[in-house]
Amino acid sequence: MPVARFFRFQERQTNLRTEILAGLSTFITMAYILVVNPAILQKAGMDFEGVFVATILASVLGTLIMGVVANYPIAIAPGMGMNAYFTFVIVLGMKIPWPSALASVFVASLIFLLLSLTRLRQALINAIPPSLKASISAGIGLFIAFIGMQNAHLISASSATLVTLGDFSDPIAYLSLLGLLGSVILLVHRIRAAIFLGMLLSALLCVLLGKVNFPASFIELPSHATSTFLKLDFKSFTPDLAAVIFTFFLIMLFDTTATMIGIAGQAGLLQNGRFPNAKSALCADAIASTVGALAGTSPTSAYIESGAGVSVGGRTGFTCVVVALLFMSMLFFAPVAKMLASVPSISAPALIIVGFLMMSHLSDIDWHDVEEALPAFFVLFWIPLSYSITSGVGAGLILYPLLKIVRGKYKQVHPLLYVFMILFTLQFILDALHGAHA
Repeated sequence: MPVARFFRFQERQTNLRTEILAGLSTFITMAYILVVNPAILQKAGMDFEGVFVATILASVLGTLIMGVVANYPIAIAPGMGMNAYFTFVIVLGMKIPWPSALASVFVASLIFLLLSLTRLRQALINAIPPSLKASISAGIGLFIAFIGMQNAHLISASSATLVTLGDFSDPIAYLSLLGLLGSVILLVHRIRAAIFLGMLLSALLCVLLGKVNFPASFIELPSHATSTFLKLDFKSFTPDLAAVIFTFFLIMLFDTTATMIGIAGQAGLLQNGRFPNAKSALCADAIASTVGALAGTSPTSAYIESGAGVSVGGRTGFTCVVVALLFMSMLFFAPVAKMLASVPSISAPALIIVGFLMMSHLSDIDWHDVEEALPAFFVLFWIPLSYSITSGVGAGLILYPLLKIVRGKYKQVHPLLYVFMILFTLQFILDALHGAHA
């Protein structure tokens, strides 16, 4: 079957040249994940090269399924925010070994996959009010930016105020600042690949100042894949991981669904506000997350950067085929990615910019409605300040139904939200008891 007929080029008013250009545009805008994801998970004790390979495999699989089965120009790759949650909250904060954390990703992904095949998925999406969905996304953005600022040495710990400005005489700090400025200038000029090009600019500055150690070879066979492959540990599961699994599941569900609908709307592929073939699209992400956990990476997500490809005319899944092939072509360039990740000044500005872009969800919150805005506010500031996405989400899911109850509007709350409120309340009580006995 000809490519044009299989992907319905004529029906969606596109052609092969446009789809290839769209795939290239999407890949360039999201290529930073090849450096940033292994760099973040490496801090959890995982092997950089192993995560690099896992990142590519999960991205290729999810993006191909999205393109060939769902026929959407929406790329899939390990999600920003979830990799930070995996490393800084679960592994470093909760002291859970990364193989157990990967097992929690695997379980959450299986649940997501099973629910993607049922109508319960839509019920869960409807259960969470829009204000909380928006605040969760924005709160994760603040969390990512906060981590980026720390990695860039633009802020540092303080015994007096907990956090203070960093030392700008530190080479990492001023190089990060210059790289961030370059990314911001590209961003305000609406350059689609601002994040990726900003990383290259930072890398050039670091090279000129002698801060980068070049590898012996820029190309190598992916021989380190086994360092993270099938390393899941189900034996060391703790009660804390139940909340972790639930948080992973919620983020995968809301973030992926919102991004897919947004990109499909931008491409003009929604039908009367409906998202056609949603089951296949959600399954693409769920399968990628499941396989990604087996290979050795945090959950995947639909990428908002897919909008770059849509903006130049991408309308079919062939855009994703091109993105997947480009990801696969990077399989032998782990030394280059590791070199770029070795200097915080190169990757930290990307985290800050990604965090900023995720703040756009705040416009979906009615700040004049206290019942909606106050729970959203607690989610928004509690995620970065508690250094825990779970705590922030839990605070919002407890406070929202509580306010509705005291206002006599308990019937406006979806029954599932009361279940979430009880579960998170029990989780906070158990954490408090555990802390008291520690």
